[in-house]
Amino acid sequence: MTASTTSQPFSVTHRGVLAIAVPMTLAYLSTPLLGVVDTAVIGRLGDAALVGGIAIGGVIFDLVFTTFNFLRSGTTGLTAQAFGAGDQSEIRATFLRAMIIAIVAGLAVVLLQAPLLEIGLAFLGGSEEVQNATRRYFEIRIISAPLLLANYAILGWFLGLGRATTGLMLQLILNGINIVLSILFVVGLDWSIEGVALATVLSELVAVICGVGLVLHATRGTPWPAMDVVLDRRLLMRMMAVNRDIMIRSFSLLFAFAFFTARSADQGDVMLATNAILEKFFIVGGYFLDGLATAAEQLSGRAIGARYRPAFDRTIHLTAIWSFVLAGLLALFYLLLGPYLFDLMTVSPDVREMGRIYLPWAAVTPLFGVLAFLMDGVFIGATWSRDMRNMMLLSLAVFIAAYYVLFPLMGNHGLWLALEIFLGLRGISLGLICRRRADTAF
Repeated sequence: MTASTTSQPFSVTHRGVLAIAVPMTLAYLSTPLLGVVDTAVIGRLGDAALVGGIAIGGVIFDLVFTTFNFLRSGTTGLTAQAFGAGDQSEIRATFLRAMIIAIVAGLAVVLLQAPLLEIGLAFLGGSEEVQNATRRYFEIRIISAPLLLANYAILGWFLGLGRATTGLMLQLILNGINIVLSILFVVGLDWSIEGVALATVLSELVAVICGVGLVLHATRGTPWPAMDVVLDRRLLMRMMAVNRDIMIRSFSLLFAFAFFTARSADQGDVMLATNAILEKFFIVGGYFLDGLATAAEQLSGRAIGARYRPAFDRTIHLTAIWSFVLAGLLALFYLLLGPYLFDLMTVSPDVREMGRIYLPWAAVTPLFGVLAFLMDGVFIGATWSRDMRNMMLLSLAVFIAAYYVLFPLMGNHGLWLALEIFLGLRGISLGLICRRRADTAF
């Protein structure tokens, strides 16, 4: 990227923050709706093994593709910095680098599909009927790997330019077509679990075609960089380093929640079910907070590229206000309506009774986690990925140590307190580092 030697001022306003946060919140919320529809249409067939197959298959794909989540967030940060610097050539080069990585990685996943499937089935288990259904689903859906990763890159690129409405449109196209085709193929044409998998492949393909078309439209009239610029070793290594650190951060977060689930299972089926339902409250809250984190990504990255400290500080100030307000509202909502939501998710009297005991812990998780979500956005946008990785690993170590100290003293309350410490420590540690890093960057 051609570094700007002088600052390029721009304004950060409440409207600008919400113009990114609101569309992306809606986009993120459309994703769980797709999972609900897929499960519902398969559930209509009356075969529990098919429902189990799509559930296990979905988990395997979530685990595989979480590895490549960096293609979205890493591309956002690097594109935002090029945008802030006014470097049109690097904006386009970043897109092409991300697409090359997406296609190569996607093809590698397709080639490695057999061992990936066997490892996933060995880890997740299930009856012979469920595993057979998972195989039928997996062998078709895996074809979409290069397309899915390309969509990550396209979405990240548009978000880096601050075009969240375009990102929302692409997500709605992707998930909307997937939902329509799933219903058509399964309910209309009776294609069973293969229909759901094929719907995913075709929707990813349509989204890639639309996304590339929008990229070409956005860049019309300006030249694309030569391949020696796109394949510049230094800039490729920079992108890979950022992506590597984000990947480690994502895996560490997955491990933390897997540890939470495993320690819940140690306490019996009732406690496992209770904690699993309450954990969903935090996950749904995360979808809302992610929209503001995305705004922080784009605006902080743009400020770094523009070398304009006031915009960086203003970004943190405004996104923090909206994030803490939203986290407070979510906590209040869960405290007041959580018991009724919990009852909708289970009919077990034992689980319902246990849920009311531990609901306050789940209700306050948005407040403990809000700073971590916000700082993740800032650090991704600024491409300070090494600090984000290190603080995640430190917080994970403290979480595990806290569990072994607190659980013998407090039982399941200790497990939840350890989780809150994990969330809070991540946010506080990144917040303390942020000012020092900003002083150096500007």
